[in-house]
Amino acid sequence: MDKISGPKSAVQYLYPPVEPFDRRMLDVGDGHEVYVEQSGKPDGVPVIVFHGGPGGGCSPAMRRYFDPETYRIILFDQRGCGRSKPHASVEANTTWHLVDDIELIRTTLGIDRCIVFGGSWGATLALIYGITHPGRCLHLVLRGVFTMTQAELDWFYGGGAGRFWPETWARFENLIPEDERDDMIAAYHRRLFSGDHHTEVLHAKAWSGWENALATVRSTGVGGDSPADYARAFARLENHYFINAGFLEHDGWIMDNIDRLRLVPGTIVQGRYDMICPPATAYALSNAWHGCRLHMIPVAGHALSEPGISGELVRVMDRLRRG
Repeated sequence: MDKISGPKSAVQYLYPPVEPFDRRMLDVGDGHEVYVEQSGKPDGVPVIVFHGGPGGGCSPAMRRYFDPETYRIILFDQRGCGRSKPHASVEANTTWHLVDDIELIRTTLGIDRCIVFGGSWGATLALIYGITHPGRCLHLVLRGVFTMTQAELDWFYGGGAGRFWPETWARFENLIPEDERDDMIAAYHRRLFSGDHHTEVLHAKAWSGWENALATVRSTGVGGDSPADYARAFARLENHYFINAGFLEHDGWIMDNIDRLRLVPGTIVQGRYDMICPPATAYALSNAWHGCRLHMIPVAGHALSEPGISGELVRVMDRLRRG
């Protein structure tokens, strides 16, 4: 659950573009290769960036939230998306595979402890990684919090957000027969994994378009037309994770295990008008997590590129730089 729309709107807050000093494909097993890159200061404070989706992939703009003279900036494309291979594959692709991949990246790069930086699904994965390996985390910096609960999925795919955007929801809903609309995730799953490429792309674009249309506070309700290959990977992976409830043991797993982060400081940057991941979740998480600070951005939605969110994330990372 993460889109970067209109990155120029936030560019005034970001550091100048920087090129990686290291790019590699890492064999993580199960037939998967994961793209990993490093930029910034080779011996700097390591920060690992978790992109959204699942299936969104990382982008060059994500390097620019960190002072390259301070931070060793590590980006990677999770299994099945971006430059990782095989593309759009859901085989051996679960949350726990990703947690293991992050550990392999960390040990391969010789990192002991790191700052974890993630938004939307990236925040979900950051929390799961932190709960699983709290001793490896210096700080969790989260944006647009999503904790992979049924209530959150019902909000976005069960008509909650559609009450604010009925015409946009209708475009998403009308591709599905009426007798299947009680479970839109399952209905789209059948089509995204139909084996017919045209059907998969058609529904992938609709799935991606629904999310992208609601990403920013200044949305017009039109999500744009994502390239077919990107949309197919994004929609298939996201749907695969959501229909499997994030591969967590039970609903509410993150909140039930949040005490494992009691010694790990955290910062949440949340848009007040986030239609994809409403702020009630971020508020509840910040209250339950000792040592977490919540920054509510007054006029902002979900996207990383919202100016207020970008500006605050850069300020947070600059404060961490100063200790």
